[in-house]
Amino acid sequence: MRIAILGCGAMGTVMGAFLTKNGCLVDMIDNYQAHVDALNTDGAHIVGMVDMTVPVHAMTPDQMEGVYDLVFLFTKQTTNAQVLPNLLPHLGEHSTVCTLQNGVPEPYVASYVGKERTVGGTVLWGATFVSPGVSELTQNIKKNDHLFEIGEMDGSIGLRIRRVAEVLGFMGRPAKVTDALMASRWGKLISNACMSGMSAACGATFGEVLGNSVASACLSYLGREVKLCCEAAGYQLPILLNEQSPETLDLTDETMYLANQEMFRVMYQDMHTAKASMLQDLENGKQTEVAMINGYVCQVGDQFGIDTPFNDKVVDIIKKIESGELPLAMGNVELFPLELFQYQLFRQS
Repeated sequence: MRIAILGCGAMGTVMGAFLTKNGCLVDMIDNYQAHVDALNTDGAHIVGMVDMTVPVHAMTPDQMEGVYDLVFLFTKQTTNAQVLPNLLPHLGEHSTVCTLQNGVPEPYVASYVGKERTVGGTVLWGATFVSPGVSELTQNIKKNDHLFEIGEMDGSIGLRIRRVAEVLGFMGRPAKVTDALMASRWGKLISNACMSGMSAACGATFGEVLGNSVASACLSYLGREVKLCCEAAGYQLPILLNEQSPETLDLTDETMYLANQEMFRVMYQDMHTAKASMLQDLENGKQTEVAMINGYVCQVGDQFGIDTPFNDKVVDIIKKIESGELPLAMGNVELFPLELFQYQLFRQS
């Protein structure tokens, strides 16, 4: 089986290193020439929760040859319109594209490569790009029962998705196959829209977001908007933690509000040093995926008549950082009007 990881930033580099180390041959494809050169010359150096260097096979997209049986798509959604047409010559009738991108990318990917060749999944661990050839694993993956949750768009569970799960198992933990992929995607949006959104808007690590009373409060309200939009779209959020139900995102009283705060603290207790990929993009002067993450929540809210003021504000702040109208600073939390907060317990912090 010919396997490729298309888009080897932080996540793709870590995944490629683990798959290769554990015996799965994979081509690591990225358009950052210095990174590709470093990977080929020095190997993939993974730091943080592990310290290992793995010899890997990397290339730029123009060096791709032949047809791949399985392609893991890790590029930014902002590049899909360029990446997907260039991928088509390297897909056969029975090839599979597994998108592991943020947001809810499956419908867009399928519009290019075909629904019959598209599967998707959520990534349940984090990584940060350090330098060419070097990425940091920011989460202890040994604590996870599974590192991916993958599925077919129509919810079916057959040989194809099981084969994809088998390959992902080379990360060291089994991948979970779900019959509710789109609900799982919404569950991951809790992370992407809430913590990643605030990390980017505030120019802060996850730990710094949790340590700021207003920024931490925003997590609860962002999560509530994701939950309302998910349910309006016809899906039910999965359980986010063994001890925490998405019902805590209702914010029906102050007890629920405090439960939210505790839920996010537990979710990110091992990831205080992590930075959102959107923040890394802002630091490097790149366009972020905020339109496909928080912006997607806003679009669904508009579709079903649900107000999403916190996600609207995150989009607005990040877009203004991109354009140079705002600094990359924690002070951006002051742009969330106090009247938006139903429970302003953070004032007591």
